[in-house]
Amino acid sequence: MEPNWADSLREKLDEHYIWPSLYTFKFIVPKEKVEDVKKLFPKHESTEKISKNGNYISVTLQMMMPGSEEVIEVYNLASEVEGLIAL
Repeated sequence: MEPNWADSLREKLDEHYIWPSLYTFKFIVPKEKVEDVKKLFPKHESTEKISKNGNYISVTLQMMMPGSEEVIEVYNLASEVEGLIAL
């Protein structure tokens, strides 16, 4: 990730959301890593969609977030999953 990605994201989030707010996270992961993503959010239900060739799965979660800092923390946690792409 870029060095200043968190500052840029924080600014955009605070510009477009009134906290607390329902926030949608969407990640694309290799199919063998989908459980690693779901383990990060054990209290939240996710929806999954498999890619055309079956190699990747998109994982979507909606979570009530108190603020932009907490959203950034989720992205930091998720970034530890190998091969994850955050949208």
